[in-house]
Amino acid sequence: MLGTSRFPRPRSRRRIIGGLALSATLIAGTAIQAGAAPAVAAATPHRVLFDNSKAETAGNADWIISTSQPDPLGENPSPQSEDDWTGALSSWGVALQKTGNYALKTLPSGGTITYGTSSATDLKNFDTFVMPEPNVLLSAAEKTAVMQFVKNGGGLFLISDHTGSDRNNDGADAVKVINDLMSNNSVDSTDPFGFSVDSLNIGTDNPRAIADSADPVLNGSFGKVTGSIIRNGTTVTLKPSDNPAVKGLVYRTGSSGNTGAFFATSTFGSGRVAFWGDSSPIDDGTGQSGNTLYDGWNDPAGTDAALALNATEWLSGAAGSGDGGDPTPCTAAQLLANPGFESGSSGWTATSGIINTSSGEPARTGAYKAWLGGRGSAHTDTLAQTVTIPAGCAASLAFQLHIDTAETSSTAYDTLKVQVLNGSGTVLGTLATYSNVDAASGYAPRTFDLGAYAGQTVTLKFTATEGSKLQTSFVIDDTALTVG
Repeated sequence: MLGTSRFPRPRSRRRIIGGLALSATLIAGTAIQAGAAPAVAAATPHRVLFDNSKAETAGNADWIISTSQPDPLGENPSPQSEDDWTGALSSWGVALQKTGNYALKTLPSGGTITYGTSSATDLKNFDTFVMPEPNVLLSAAEKTAVMQFVKNGGGLFLISDHTGSDRNNDGADAVKVINDLMSNNSVDSTDPFGFSVDSLNIGTDNPRAIADSADPVLNGSFGKVTGSIIRNGTTVTLKPSDNPAVKGLVYRTGSSGNTGAFFATSTFGSGRVAFWGDSSPIDDGTGQSGNTLYDGWNDPAGTDAALALNATEWLSGAAGSGDGGDPTPCTAAQLLANPGFESGSSGWTATSGIINTSSGEPARTGAYKAWLGGRGSAHTDTLAQTVTIPAGCAASLAFQLHIDTAETSSTAYDTLKVQVLNGSGTVLGTLATYSNVDAASGYAPRTFDLGAYAGQTVTLKFTATEGSKLQTSFVIDDTALTVG
């Protein structure tokens, strides 16, 4: 059966789903070295939740920052050394705690990963979620929670181990758990982070970091990263065609490019993702009695402490200022030309006819809006504008989005991608991907942090792709790119 065509609009077939506003706020942290006390603590600590709900202490594993859960301060409110908290990740936790810039919690064993509930350990209360070698598959609801958390601006730290490291003998190791999260969720199962975990057991290697003096993970305030260690671990295969933001930072000996990445970063929606292929580097050699542990944290073959701490800093949006000086002054402004489309297509490059005053999909304000899709046949519409974001500025993209559809399936047949491109047309980042599944009544605000593109001339591009049958309309109005 062919879908309804763009004209007229089948308004009785809209599905009503609650709209969701996306936001990401980057908060500058104080530049410090690992373990050193900062001169001034952050006014708003960066909130990090460590997972212990997925058998992270099964067998000899002891991947916790403290036995006091959810609050490690219950064990020692002012830790100074790794032994002040009990767990193989205590060095990681204590190093963050000592800065004064982080508030740490643990999701205890028996807990459930949630997003948008009243629970004190709900992901909405945190900036970063650390999953250190999870050994239990996440439920469907938990996968939705994690993916929505990242999509809406959260940081996700995924730490794997080698294939076959099923410490609780339930049929799932960390490789399977992480791949299942990325490939079998209700938010985006189309390789959302741009990598997949390799089913490998690499015995011993000392992977080296790429040469990139500007990368914030390799050059964060906790020190310069030169490499890491593998003591039975794995790698990932990168797929930049699926997510151009994916980047390998540390590679297995003899590997480069899209294969053999031992440590990788990416983005999804407004959020950030980091992956590490072995739990040995985060193990500080101390923990609960009876566990056999290995001190990879201090292994001189790698700079694992700096890598873990810098990555946490980056995921939390807490990149240090380097010299601690004041930021470059920036004049507040709105940079987009014709942001509400009231001058027609002026300032925009767009598919012919999508900026219109048609009553089939009314504008949110004024008379004009950009109506992408809505044809019910295989078709692609684009809307773009090039803008220069001043160096030293905070920057935020905002727009109002209404989605209506004649689709009745929970499968994403029609999509809208929001992307940032450079002058050559290369995609620098995908801010969000919406689909017919996100249909809702009325307009909903969408907001994304663009601070990472300060000092660059970039193109903001909306691309709507419809399948061959039922229509989905993506209607955009009241755009703005504000700096200040």
